[in-house]
Amino acid sequence: MAALFSCKSNMTGKNKTVHAGPNIIFILADDLGYGDLACYGQKLIRTPHLDNMAAHGMRFTQFYAGATVCAPSRAALMTGLHTGHTYIRGNKEVKPEGQWPLPDSAITIAEILKGSGYVTGDFGKWGLGPVGSSGDPNRQGFDQFFGYNCQRQSHNFYPDHLWQNNKRIDYPNTPQKQEFYAAQIIHDRALHFIDQNKAQRFFLYLSYTLPHAALQVPADSIFENYKKQFHEQPRPIPQSWDGVGYQPQEYPRSAYATMVTKLDNYVGQILSALKTGGIDRNTLVIFTSDNGPHKEGGHDPAFFNSSGVYKGIKRDLYEGGIRVPMIAFWPGRIKDGSVSHHIGASWDFMPTFSALAGTRSTAETDGVSFLPTLLGEGNQSQHHSLYWEFHEGGGKQAARMGKWKGVKLDVKNNRNTAIELYDLESDPKEEKNIAAAYPDIVKQIDKAIMEAHRENKAFPFLD
Repeated sequence: MAALFSCKSNMTGKNKTVHAGPNIIFILADDLGYGDLACYGQKLIRTPHLDNMAAHGMRFTQFYAGATVCAPSRAALMTGLHTGHTYIRGNKEVKPEGQWPLPDSAITIAEILKGSGYVTGDFGKWGLGPVGSSGDPNRQGFDQFFGYNCQRQSHNFYPDHLWQNNKRIDYPNTPQKQEFYAAQIIHDRALHFIDQNKAQRFFLYLSYTLPHAALQVPADSIFENYKKQFHEQPRPIPQSWDGVGYQPQEYPRSAYATMVTKLDNYVGQILSALKTGGIDRNTLVIFTSDNGPHKEGGHDPAFFNSSGVYKGIKRDLYEGGIRVPMIAFWPGRIKDGSVSHHIGASWDFMPTFSALAGTRSTAETDGVSFLPTLLGEGNQSQHHSLYWEFHEGGGKQAARMGKWKGVKLDVKNNRNTAIELYDLESDPKEEKNIAAAYPDIVKQIDKAIMEAHRENKAFPFLD
């Protein structure tokens, strides 16, 4: 049963209530795997700033993305609802540019925090509604937006335009002339937002597009060093690229590693800006990813062991597709070097941030505040179960209850398809389906799956 938080009409305008919560910076990587950071076992890619963030903060080992692809994962994050309840359940595009929009009735984290007196900004990728639609970030609680409104546009790191709120900002990039690197432009705007708002409470959603395909990076020293490290030989690619699809990359391994290290450098600069501005001890910084690692544009996740020990990648509901790195950093409040095995998911951020802001709301949420875990105070509430659904690949559903994980495949063709059952404590790689040995557990998980799904006319699944 979903819990309840505040109604949209009470969060903005004359009804705004100011509370003295900390600044919140939420950094969302794009298609970064559980095993892509050194502090999570990565051996080939350098991530010193995120490793330091974990060494002086809290590293979560059992945290999950909202979905296994971009839009529904971001919808679950923003609305505090899992994919059986949230409004957006797939990467559904609308013309000419954008994805299926959140409705006006949706209540987002940004609206809740804005209603508590926070200045709100999103810098990066949106994907939850075109400019001017009900899902426009400016209509979903963000005072400022800069970046890619549309996910498909973000597949090119040298775009011909980005969006500043509802204003199109053009760049003279072409497939043959690539000068303005969007990731850097977006990051610089985010640093300006921090400097501009350091005297007041702010919520910064840094929805970076790194390391999503295409594997495009400037020819800088990071890239050159990785080419030497991997002894990577150029692979044959077409002589020219027409701008359609992912741009081919001669050195895909070096490019991917460069993208992750660039992301790490950006995080380091954000943390440095907080310290320079004297607001680091009053700012909670969260870092996580929207789903598991991709294999697009030439990326080879097996080479980097991007999923860690887990089975699956992006578009899977096995652990590798949904279990993600998650680091929380708040100097003086979160214990240095702490590791949490708390089982949580991205829909937990809404109640957690609401608690930080001192806000009570009546909006529906599937989340559980994990603020007691962050601060090491009080009793931490636990989920009875976590749920995911994915509408591609024949339809997939999954649920986790404690150590048990159930996965259903091809459910669009057969709603009664058998549940695969795994004991994640003894079998984290999900190698042994033990459903036949535990029929009572299978029944419990099947019940949880059936109760978690509500049909959505915009994203029909089982009807």
